[in-house]
Amino acid sequence: MTNRHTSAAEHPPEPGEPEDLPLEFAAFCELHRPRYLSYARVWLTEQVDAATAVQQAFAEIAVHWRDLLTSPNPTALAWQILRTTVAEHSRQAAGTPDRHPADDDLAILHYVVGLAAPEIADVIGTDTASVAGRLRRTMLHEASGW
Repeated sequence: MTNRHTSAAEHPPEPGEPEDLPLEFAAFCELHRPRYLSYARVWLTEQVDAATAVQQAFAEIAVHWRDLLTSPNPTALAWQILRTTVAEHSRQAAGTPDRHPADDDLAILHYVVGLAAPEIADVIGTDTASVAGRLRRTMLHEASGW
């Protein structure tokens, strides 16, 4: 049986994550790691590069964790950290642009990763209606280069 009062520090951190992790941060990582990895693998074809980028993003999120929790939308800020980190790794690996349109991310999460609009909303920290509307607009306009 899992003891939900057990400190996350009792579990070994992933490489690149701080040693003393709050339980909430560990839960956030557990929830978002698979989706973040799926997203990173689209931009970084080598699995190890994708995993490295995601771990670096989680390490950056950990550094700002307390500030994120006091913000109006911690999930959206964490998503922006991931996007920035993956874009930096992508640029270094393949010489691609630093950033790509955010709506491309929605299309990738939906059509490539296979997430439904509510799941995408959960990952990027927005509402389902906004995701659905942006996906419709993306369908009307061809995604830019992915």
